[in-house]
Amino acid sequence: MDVRIDAMDRKIMAVLQRDAGMSLDEIAREVGSSKTPVWNRIRKLREAGVIGRQTVILDPMALGLEACFFVLIRTSEHEAGWQEKFLAALRARPEVMEAHRLAGEIDYILKVRVANARAYDEFYQALISEVKIYNVTALLSMEEIKSTTMLPL
Repeated sequence: MDVRIDAMDRKIMAVLQRDAGMSLDEIAREVGSSKTPVWNRIRKLREAGVIGRQTVILDPMALGLEACFFVLIRTSEHEAGWQEKFLAALRARPEVMEAHRLAGEIDYILKVRVANARAYDEFYQALISEVKIYNVTALLSMEEIKSTTMLPL
């Protein structure tokens, strides 16, 4: 579905990205509109797939997930069967927060959240027991400088 996004839609989406738990009245007040037009625009954006599911952002530190690793993966396997098995292994691991297939020397990069280095090693051992991987490099994030789910509008 093709949808036109105007300045008011962008204002509404910016508010929702900041806090999707706000009431329609609060959103309308913040964007300078009334409740019904705001609801209609949100419904339109949902139906078009511009607005997806709503969720809650949890604090990993408060949950004891203090270590964030970026895992660089090179593979010598490029067949569809290997890729299906690899993707299934990643999807089954809740520690994998993000996974990207890359252009260049590195084939994949993963963002992995775990409690500590021992938990990362358990993740690593499980992954390489499930899927043949040519080379793995793990980089420990020392400090998260910026993390956001907000898209630039």
